[in-house]
Amino acid sequence: MPTISTVTLNDGTSFPELGLGTYNLRDAEGIDAIVAAISSGYRLLDSAVNYNNEPEVGAAVRRAGDELGVARDELIVTTKLPGRDHGYDSTMASAEQSLAALGLEKIDLYLIHWPNPSVGKFLETWQAMIALREGGLVGSIGVSNFTEQMLTRLIDETGVTPAVNQVELHPYFPQAQLRAFHREHSIRTESWSPLARRSELLSEAVIGEIAAAHDVTPTQAVLRWHVQLGSTPIPKSADPARQVENADVFEFALTDDEVQAISALERGRLWDGDPNHHEEM
Repeated sequence: MPTISTVTLNDGTSFPELGLGTYNLRDAEGIDAIVAAISSGYRLLDSAVNYNNEPEVGAAVRRAGDELGVARDELIVTTKLPGRDHGYDSTMASAEQSLAALGLEKIDLYLIHWPNPSVGKFLETWQAMIALREGGLVGSIGVSNFTEQMLTRLIDETGVTPAVNQVELHPYFPQAQLRAFHREHSIRTESWSPLARRSELLSEAVIGEIAAAHDVTPTQAVLRWHVQLGSTPIPKSADPARQVENADVFEFALTDDEVQAISALERGRLWDGDPNHHEEM
């Protein structure tokens, strides 16, 4: 079983350097897949209200406790507040609904899924999340798809720095400037779509050459690139063997030149996800 290393968030939480994305993992098959990942050493599970699978994630957590002996406090369950629930009171109510759907007493990491700037409520939403953390219903709090300017506003106006910012990040879109801002403010970067789904990334010659040099797969080379950038990737897989492969990236290291060669594939966002314009309810 691979051992996934951890880092410490700015609130003192021990946080895995690789997690499981659960998008589209639903029903009995989804529960089985999540349990398999936990059995393989995953301790960070990434969900969201808009993934429509909070009940499955919660069921997998309970099964892991009953069948695998994995204690609840060993796992970090993430969910995300949808855009339709922005606002102080709506955030408080949405968190309660997520807790009920998960069947858990605490959300370990709670993120604002998208800033939705035209709505103009992400600041009061953040204030509600601070209150949820202070009330013990939530562990760590963070955001997803926030820009430097948005992060600065949260920090300046509340004095509370997000623990995590989950953003589109892969070799085609390395986000160097945003990652530098995160490092400066001790915000953990988390990568969604770390393998640039539905693209030709894993067929890139440079990635194949680097993978061959380390006797690993192209997928492993890319996930190791994320780790060495200081970002937590959350690849999604329902296949137990692939889950093990994805997590087995802590026994080798890329050279600085190899990291730079992968980063040189940069060409921009792959989807319409500019946080200044994209909005999701």
